[in-house]
Amino acid sequence: MVREQALKALQRVEQGFDRLFGASLNPWRQLGALSFLFFWVVAGTGLVLFIFFDTSLTGAHRSVEALTRQWYWGGLMRSLHRYASDAMVLTMVLHLLREFLYGRYRGVRWFSWITGVPLLWLVFASGINGYWLVWDQLAHFIAVGTAEWLDWLPLFGGVMIRNFLTPESLSDRFFSLLVFLHVGIPLILLLMMWVHIQRISRPKTNPPRLLAGGTLAMLLVLSLALPAQSQLPADPLHLPEVLQLDWFYLYAFPLLYTLSPGGLWGLAAAGTALLGVLPWVGRRPPQPVAEVHLESCNGCGRCFEDCPYAAVVMQPRADGRPFQLQPVVNADLCAACGICAGACPSSTPFRSVASLATGIDMPQMPIDDLRERLEQALPRLAGEAKVVAWGCRHGVRAEDLAEPGVAGFDLLCAGMLPPSFVEYAVRHGADGVLLVGCAGGDCEFRLGCRWTEERMAAQREPHLRGTVPAERVRIAWVNDAGELRAELAAFRERLKTLQNASRSIAEPIVIRRERRHG
Repeated sequence: MVREQALKALQRVEQGFDRLFGASLNPWRQLGALSFLFFWVVAGTGLVLFIFFDTSLTGAHRSVEALTRQWYWGGLMRSLHRYASDAMVLTMVLHLLREFLYGRYRGVRWFSWITGVPLLWLVFASGINGYWLVWDQLAHFIAVGTAEWLDWLPLFGGVMIRNFLTPESLSDRFFSLLVFLHVGIPLILLLMMWVHIQRISRPKTNPPRLLAGGTLAMLLVLSLALPAQSQLPADPLHLPEVLQLDWFYLYAFPLLYTLSPGGLWGLAAAGTALLGVLPWVGRRPPQPVAEVHLESCNGCGRCFEDCPYAAVVMQPRADGRPFQLQPVVNADLCAACGICAGACPSSTPFRSVASLATGIDMPQMPIDDLRERLEQALPRLAGEAKVVAWGCRHGVRAEDLAEPGVAGFDLLCAGMLPPSFVEYAVRHGADGVLLVGCAGGDCEFRLGCRWTEERMAAQREPHLRGTVPAERVRIAWVNDAGELRAELAAFRERLKTLQNASRSIAEPIVIRRERRHG
């Protein structure tokens, strides 16, 4: 219940951002891509800072201060480095929270979720290590706190803290080690980010250019308005009374002294374990996966191209038919979305066969059943502006659009609908077709909304033929039942206007013919 309420609140926030920026530029729908953007900003600015950094005990703080105060662009690079790091933490945490609220951590998504857990540790380790390099009073406080936290583990036996109690306990080699870690940890982080998206087809790692440009401009303005600065040089013999913490990275250190080192370890371990087991808590029964029917398959590869989770692979033909390849479904990767069935050229209701067998199909919702249900519903449509609505089970239900002149059908995903079904409906009595899916094009299965738009616009195969007027088709990406009914009402009014216009054009033609024959 709490999660459902939180999800509804999030959806209201996202709808507000949709109105401000448009769905394609809504940062809430680009959190993963923004995290990648911030990583590259941190990496680029970090390289500049590394060039001028003095890896010595006495030169570390001095070189950072010189870079910040004596070279304008150096100070700007440092500020961008700082704020991009904070922004990456923010977008990562929001991305995790959003995926959790939408339930996108189970089933085939477990791999991306699990590989995302170590990313959290790596990001925080890299950021905290970066604060050490400045070697000011804050860095010394972090070093002492980290040493006390690690010393709680039997592995270290309480010896870590000795390195930070006196000025003589440290050497230049310590900063060489810090630099090595500050380069090595981000490289491991980048590797894990690559692993994180391996089971995703066409991962979104670059935000739209306009959003990226606006985000970079905001970072630049923040860096100019509030430039990052160091505190006084670290001195183990003189501890400060007040420290300014970066709460994006350093919130754990007040907890360390509030809970104790063992308490913080327990909290961190419990949180990590909870995230790790979450995909298997309350696990739903597995859905039937896509099935290949080679007798109806010509090996075109469209199912392979359109699968959002790379569950379909093309292999050499094994049935002796004169085609080079055949699709094979990896059951462990199949999300049971049906997008592959919508991509198959044999999934057309115009085929004059008693049973519509397709090259690839979903056993729980075969394309033949969709045709049969459509053929049963079309004769029952009555009145003006007759509409067939196709929706997604994971969004607002099209089947709930119960009103005269409307037939609603729910699919596994909006991308499951072959475009030929739209033409079939219009040819057999429907005045228009309404396609319904997840709000803002943020498809439950990632690519269903995108492929649907491209197929309807004749930008992707199979595409909607030009014999269907564009004004007879309407796409509504919504998550609210009231908003969907408003879309339906507006669409039906539009269809009535088109019908009236066609009648007014046809009437003079009839009159002229009557006069000519008279």
